[in-house]
This record gives sequence, C-alpha cells and structure tokens, in this order.
Amino acid sequence: MKKGASFYARIALGVAAVSSGGVLVRLAVGASPLAVAAWRLVLASVVLVPIAVIQSTLRTIRRRDLALGIVSGAALAAHFALWISSLGQTSVASSVLFVSTHPLFVILGAALFLGERVGRTVALGMAITLTGGVLVGWSDLSFGAWIGDLLALGGGFFAAVYFLLGRRLRSHVSLVDYTAVTYGTAAALCLAACLALRIPLSGFPSQTYVWLGLLALGPQLIGHSTFNWALGHLPAAKVSILILGEPVGAALLAYLVFGETLTWQRALGAAIILVGIYVSLRGKEVPGGARTGEDRMGG
Repeated sequence: MKKGASFYARIALGVAAVSSGGVLVRLAVGASPLAVAAWRLVLASVVLVPIAVIQSTLRTIRRRDLALGIVSGAALAAHFALWISSLGQTSVASSVLFVSTHPLFVILGAALFLGERVGRTVALGMAITLTGGVLVGWSDLSFGAWIGDLLALGGGFFAAVYFLLGRRLRSHVSLVDYTAVTYGTAAALCLAACLALRIPLSGFPSQTYVWLGLLALGPQLIGHSTFNWALGHLPAAKVSILILGEPVGAALLAYLVFGETLTWQRALGAAIILVGIYVSLRGKEVPGGARTGEDRMGG
C-alpha cells in the first residue's frame, strides 16, 4: 500500500485522539478506574458490534482467530485497568511516559513471534523517540509516585500484547470484526470486574457522563481504531512507535486543562519525540515479506 499524505493525516488524527485520554480520565470525577474503562469500552462496543452483526461477517471468523481476538480483548482490558489506575497515583505526563514503553515490548515480541525485524533506521528512530519520552516525563518522576509508575508500566506491557495480536489478526480479519471482538471482550471483562468488586457504574456527576462519552468517541473509536487499522498496513513496532506521539499531546493538554508545568524539558522532549517518529517512518518496507537493506522492518 502506497502511504501518502492522507495515510499519515489519519495517523496524526489517531495520535491526537488518544492524547486526550489522560485528561478525559482525570475529568471523569467520581468514577473509579475500572468504571471508566468499562464505560469507555461498552460505549465503543455499542457502536461497533451491531455494525459487525449487520455485515454478517463475524460468523466467518475462524475459531483460532476468534480465540486470539478474545485474548487481545483481555489484554486491552488489563491495559486500561492498570493505566487508568495509574492516573490517580502519578502525573498525567509520567503515566503516559511509562505506558508508552510498549514499543520495547512490541519489538521483542514481534521478533520472537511474528518474525518482524527492526532495521537500523527504525531502531534509531525508536531510540530517539524514547529519549524524548524520558525527557517529557522526567521532571514528574518522584519516589512517592512509584506505584503509579509501575501500574503504567504494566499497562504498557499489556498494550504490547494487544498490538502484537492485532498485527497478526489484521492481515486477514477486517477492522470492524477485529475491533468488535476485542472491544466487546474487554468491555465484558471490565463490566464483570466492576460487578464482582461492587464498583458503582452510575451515580456520577452529570458532567462525568459527558467525559465518559468523549473517551469512547475520541481515544477509543477514533484513536485505538485508527491504530488497529494501521496494523493492517504497518509492522507492529512501527505502529507502536507512532503512538509515542501521545506524550506530546498529553503533556500539552495537561498544561492547558490542569496547569501541569510545561517545562523546557517537556518542550525539548516533545520535539525529540517528533524527530524520532519521523526517522522511524523513513524505514522502508518491502511488500510480500521480503527483507531488503538495513531499513527493512517486518517479516
């Protein structure tokens, strides 16, 4: 697939959408982390599952693919539960920084399980991007926030599992079917956890429901679905690196909405992240899985 301006414009829209997630979670006052995750995923599933059913394509998915889609949904549920919980224990910038470690896990998993290799250009871009990510969150790191940082790190690991399975399935499973299965599974698991732990799913301030709806619309339906779409066209590691643009938008929004300090370190880190993403995207791909030159990434 030839990737022109419209392709990258769509990616940019996805990055912008997921960047709003941390701020919207913070604004959803009164809702616990699991309740926020449940609402976000249930509302997204309410949109996607009926479309998949109407298209009558869900029943054509092979059992193995369906099972992997369910596992992907479970990983997505774990990702949200851990990451959203971290936002109550550390700053938005630090939380997004640690959850954005997923490219490290993705690259290792892609090499071991998908046969996708990272060329030197992409590896250089990833190193530059991660360096920028460290600068964005460094000023927020403190010993008192280490629990939140660990929760976000766990969220990054499960995000990697989600991306790796998505890369494997999106080569032959449609975007609507894949997202319907994964979002639906994750929604069911989060709802079950809320019921089992007796976590309230209602009774919030009226404004909270607006933020929950925006979480489903922006970060989930637009953001996550955009990256799931990209997994059908790009290697998992490249998609994972693209999402590292999220700390840039998250830090800016946190500054505008909550007044979180926008230090020179964050500004410099944001610029470095964007340079790293640009370098990573210069890694060339060869259709059909052939490997050619140092820029080849993918099996």
